[in-house]
Amino acid sequence: MIQQPQGGQFAVGDGRLSGYIAVTLALLSFLGVIAFHFPQYLTTPELRQSYDVDTIRVVMFIALVVSGALGLWNVIRNVNKRAAFIAWILVVMTIALGGHRVDVGDFPDNTPYLGLDWFILDLLGSTLIFVFIEKLIPHRKQAVLRPEWQTDMQHFLINHLMIGFALLATNQFVNQLFGWAVSDALQAWVQELPWWVQLFAVLLFADIMQYSLHRAYHEVPFLWRFHSVHHSVESMDWLAGSRQHFLELIATRCFVLLPIFVFGFEKSVIDTYIIIVGFQAVFNHANANIHVGWLKYIIVTPQFHHWHHASDRAAIDRNYAAHFSFIDYLLGTAVRGEDKWPEKYGIVGGGMPDGWVKQQAYPFNKPKK
Repeated sequence: MIQQPQGGQFAVGDGRLSGYIAVTLALLSFLGVIAFHFPQYLTTPELRQSYDVDTIRVVMFIALVVSGALGLWNVIRNVNKRAAFIAWILVVMTIALGGHRVDVGDFPDNTPYLGLDWFILDLLGSTLIFVFIEKLIPHRKQAVLRPEWQTDMQHFLINHLMIGFALLATNQFVNQLFGWAVSDALQAWVQELPWWVQLFAVLLFADIMQYSLHRAYHEVPFLWRFHSVHHSVESMDWLAGSRQHFLELIATRCFVLLPIFVFGFEKSVIDTYIIIVGFQAVFNHANANIHVGWLKYIIVTPQFHHWHHASDRAAIDRNYAAHFSFIDYLLGTAVRGEDKWPEKYGIVGGGMPDGWVKQQAYPFNKPKK
């Protein structure tokens, strides 16, 4: 394992930043070469059409060179050598499997798949963007590899690998139960609306559905046992939002997909919505000290959502919205009179086990009296 740093900030010359970059690039390259060997089973069909294989090869080659060079630099300076050796092992394994030169032939598109490519892209993008933001304007000083990061990374990985099953399950649920609600006339009228009106509508309707289900997660004891997995994280950052029970993830996506399915928004609107919800889901959990003035009464910010995760008395069962904070203010569920950040996060009283498997089993365990 890489030694966990004790401070929240990187110190120049301690080898931590170079070690993290070396291991991350080497790991992503290793996963990439695995995906090259089995594209029909490890890549997402919706993403395959956008790939430029030659560009990916160049990126992988550069990543391998940079990873190996950073590892060598750490060894020469005698700092964080453990990370350097881990990076070198991954680089050697990647090269042994063909590296950036692996041939990709024709393959069927209708095979069952795991979203390994989506995991690679999202992990690379998230670490580049959000780790930088959290180090630039942190709410509180904490390490990149903070406590509980291994459990949350397990959630991050599995949620991405199971994206194909999640999409299939949600689409089947909505089509089977609500196909009767689809009206060609309504969808044609919606698609004639201005683009920005459609985007606002899809965000608002999806957030109203999400708010309703989210509130039920908190107020119905049986549902809370599933949702408590998400609330059990005690160190908030960009990775914390990944901690979810898989059944909750499916249920939430079904509810959010319902208005999108019924109203039939234009495809470009849905694509934009997916980008926004993906960014905001990570951003709202980020350890970032961002203030937006009066806009905090309209849109959800990290500070607003951090209060939802707080174990402070004022925060219990508050701030449910995912996009528009005005929903909570209108319905009386917003945290008020608390301008500062919360002191503590997590479940009051604790009790949540570590590890993805144990947390998936937790809702089905007999509650302690």
